[in-house]
Amino acid sequence: MKTKQVSPAYAAAGVNIDTAASIKSVIKGLARSTSVPGVLSEIGLFGGLFQLRGYKEPVLVASTDGVGTKLRIAALMGGHGTIGVDLVNHCVNDIFTCGASPLFFLDYIAMGKLVPKLVESIVAGMVEACRDTGCALLGGETAEMPGIYAPGDYDVVGFIVGAVEKQRILTGAAIITGDVLIGLPSSGLHTNGYSLVRKVFEVESRPAVLDTYHPELGCTLGEALLVPHRCYYHLLNPLLPLLKGMAHITGGGIPENLPRILPPTRAARIDSRSWPVPPLFSLIQQRGRISRREMFRVFNMGIGMILVCSGGNASRLLKSLPEARVIGQIVEQKGRQRVILA
Repeated sequence: MKTKQVSPAYAAAGVNIDTAASIKSVIKGLARSTSVPGVLSEIGLFGGLFQLRGYKEPVLVASTDGVGTKLRIAALMGGHGTIGVDLVNHCVNDIFTCGASPLFFLDYIAMGKLVPKLVESIVAGMVEACRDTGCALLGGETAEMPGIYAPGDYDVVGFIVGAVEKQRILTGAAIITGDVLIGLPSSGLHTNGYSLVRKVFEVESRPAVLDTYHPELGCTLGEALLVPHRCYYHLLNPLLPLLKGMAHITGGGIPENLPRILPPTRAARIDSRSWPVPPLFSLIQQRGRISRREMFRVFNMGIGMILVCSGGNASRLLKSLPEARVIGQIVEQKGRQRVILA
């Protein structure tokens, strides 16, 4: 039997079908370890199959996101293993704010030229994060796109689907004046603000700055910037009955994200001095001479998730979450301002 030969014309145009096929084979093996009850297919079909079980009135919750220009830091540092973790954790946090448990995850990876070890490293991070949250890596796409991405450049996007009982959806509709705002620490910049950081430290023209050790950080700048996006799912899932709303603090910081869960005529008063801002943010602010107002609009400033609860449940939450702290309260909205940073 003759072996089928692939025409070299496509490879000469910059796309290697054989490389793509070998990468998909590796991904299939990695993804298999994330299988959960409900998965009915392995990677390879034109669509992933998942059977929803255990819900009476299930509502599907979906989201998609990327990791932004944190990819450039990873490329300059030569470490891509945490990027997949960032991607999954960000997406899990987003749907969890609605009270949803993650079911399955899909990914899209595009490169100018496929590098098997690089793809495997990224997917291995996704697999790690999926296993940690009980989420199946159900499928994805790996694209080789010469002329669109420069050599060494790539992009990753994640798509997640979760489910929640209809009666348990968190929308923030029950939030009233006097409710308490509780903040949970972030693990760093998470996946936002990296374009500004790259400009402040002139990373593109002086990549060696990433190797500079900063005593206040306890590590190099590059290591601090690559700390993975924190996932709050396991920590908060048992406490959902105590919550009225959750805000994942991503791009736009507290001023842009907290209003997304506030009912009309309600605002949030935040005591921005109620938690210690991590040294990384102070370093960025000082080096870039950035105003405090802009820092809060670009970065999470050390708060990765904000919980809203009644005053009666605040003490129970704080007892279960030793690292959490009260950072503000819900007030009547006066004027157009929805978040008052004091």
